[in-house]
Amino acid sequence: MIPAAWADLPFFRDDWPRVRARLTAEPGPVYPPEDRLFAALDLCAPDDVRVVILGQDPYHTPGKADGLAFSIPRGFPGRLDSLGNIFKELQDDLGVMRTRTELDDWARQGVLLLNTALSVPEGRPKAHAKIGWDRLVADVLARLDASPRAALLWGGPAQAVAARGLQNPDHLRIESAHPSPLSAWRGFFGSRPFSRVNDWLVARGQAPIRWAG
Repeated sequence: MIPAAWADLPFFRDDWPRVRARLTAEPGPVYPPEDRLFAALDLCAPDDVRVVILGQDPYHTPGKADGLAFSIPRGFPGRLDSLGNIFKELQDDLGVMRTRTELDDWARQGVLLLNTALSVPEGRPKAHAKIGWDRLVADVLARLDASPRAALLWGGPAQAVAARGLQNPDHLRIESAHPSPLSAWRGFFGSRPFSRVNDWLVARGQAPIRWAG
């Protein structure tokens, strides 16, 4: 279950047993499913990470969380909310239409889609925000800080976490409002994050991210 490429992080030695016990003690469903808990890290080894997108906590609706920040399993019948606004900005920015709601293709290109809390009980948003996941996120960002990466920091919580963990002055930091329906109009729309990341990657001699899917 522990992602092999990240297994030496202090979190897995010092904190994971306590966090796992807390998850086991929950009386009701916890999302994402257990086998997807570390999906973001499973799909992106440290040396492969080129872009970091920080979410908050997983969707707390049944069937919606898949372990990647903002990603939604194919065929989910409900509203897309933040992901729908991400797709709107992607179309306005690059002129591409994306309908595939699973974002594993981004992850396989080196986009780390990491929530700052990796679990949530059904119907109780942010209930696991203080059970110890912050230690894992701090370890991950410390591992990534040595080399320049692009960071898409949507909303105050992501920006605060990144301010503590991503201090290398050579990172590309793109900060805006969160894509939530409650805040996207405050600066997420029109921020053009996808083209800006690709321009930065190409300028560094790297392949751009294929955002369409």
